[in-house]
Amino acid sequence: MERSASSLDTIAGHAEHVCSVAEGATLPPGIQAVSSSWQRSAKKYRLDPLDSKAPRILTSSELKQLREPLGKLIFSAQEEMDELYKVVREAGYTILLCDSSGVAVAHRGDDARASQFEYWGTWLGGVWSEEVEGTNGIGTCIVEERPVTVHRSQHFRSRHINLSCSGAPVFGVDGRLIAVLDVSAIDPELSERAHALTGALTIRSAHAIEERFFREQFRREWIVAVAPPERDAPGMLLAIDNNQRIVGANRAARTSLMLDDRGLRAGTSLWSIFERDVDLFRRRDRSDISARLLIAGSNDSRPALVTPPDHLVSASSTPTNCNLHTRPRLGSIDISMLPPAPQAHGGLSPGAMRRLREYVEVHLDESIDLSMLARVAGLSVHHFARQFRQSAGVTPHVYLTQKRVERAQEMLVQTDLSLAEIAFTVGFFDQGHLARHFRHMLGTTPREFRWSQR
Repeated sequence: MERSASSLDTIAGHAEHVCSVAEGATLPPGIQAVSSSWQRSAKKYRLDPLDSKAPRILTSSELKQLREPLGKLIFSAQEEMDELYKVVREAGYTILLCDSSGVAVAHRGDDARASQFEYWGTWLGGVWSEEVEGTNGIGTCIVEERPVTVHRSQHFRSRHINLSCSGAPVFGVDGRLIAVLDVSAIDPELSERAHALTGALTIRSAHAIEERFFREQFRREWIVAVAPPERDAPGMLLAIDNNQRIVGANRAARTSLMLDDRGLRAGTSLWSIFERDVDLFRRRDRSDISARLLIAGSNDSRPALVTPPDHLVSASSTPTNCNLHTRPRLGSIDISMLPPAPQAHGGLSPGAMRRLREYVEVHLDESIDLSMLARVAGLSVHHFARQFRQSAGVTPHVYLTQKRVERAQEMLVQTDLSLAEIAFTVGFFDQGHLARHFRHMLGTTPREFRWSQR
């Protein structure tokens, strides 16, 4: 009876704490990372932290419908999920690969404990959207599109205060979120420090899944894997055709190089970003080619691994080489060889900034890449990016996104155009792309913003 009363006190105390933070109370240590999610859970989704209902587990037929469109990704993720499970299984973790709605479409876990995991919802078919379950490693990762660790009482619902979970996003070849890799444990004794180590492993495995999937989709092309400029930054993946045009780019490359679908369809040359080295693509190596790519117009370079197309690799008789193209290796590039980043001095001249602002205003609805802006400023791509950030305080990509969201705000108030029409007019891929950036910058959706202004 004493244990039962103590448990009720903990549950009630947690719910009271959640509600006070959601109403704007001072944030205690350890809550800052999830406070926005708590507020969404309370105010937007109107969830009750005392609700004791178990997470929903989909039926086999419901799950089959969701798994079929992700068949290639699920197959591609098997090796990384197996390797991760080998590391965390002894600590009682389950691994969930969830779709973009938060449903676990693949898993790894101890079958002997299946009924226990199903009770907690951390099993195949579990539904973990933030809208339904409140703050959690899967649903919050989907909403915020970043790695999220939620340890025990950081969950919104009191039911989950013995659960620790870490979710890492997996982005598709178009740069959009397609899945979340999650590790979860039901252990009231698990320390936050110990669980943080598992979260780091999850991020690494999610990156590997993303890279393998990218390579499989572009296995007939050359793949250029470029080391990041900093150790903790994500690496770039570029798919290059035989004319040295960029035909595919992962999220990191799209963000860093300001590439989008329209720009890729138009045919962006690799040599608009790096100094020309055509001999690199004339080699017929059946293994990775180590390279140092010099950024156009500068003395700065990046270590890279260039992987030949699958049709070149498949000519080899060794089984190892047959899987060469799809094996993740961004993490194996020796970034210790990176030169120190030069110190930025000054910035763009007032005249260059004025030309850039005017250009962006006129061409906001078009595909604008880094090389175009660099030409307007009269600088090399590399030096432009550094000096722009020195002047504007943000990267060119972030600046463009801000301007597009600002234009969307104006159109939401001043016109009756649909959200899809507005998204296209201001240069976003689609309505969903606009909504994600709008919510990230302003904390509300375009629809809610328009309603609030009427």
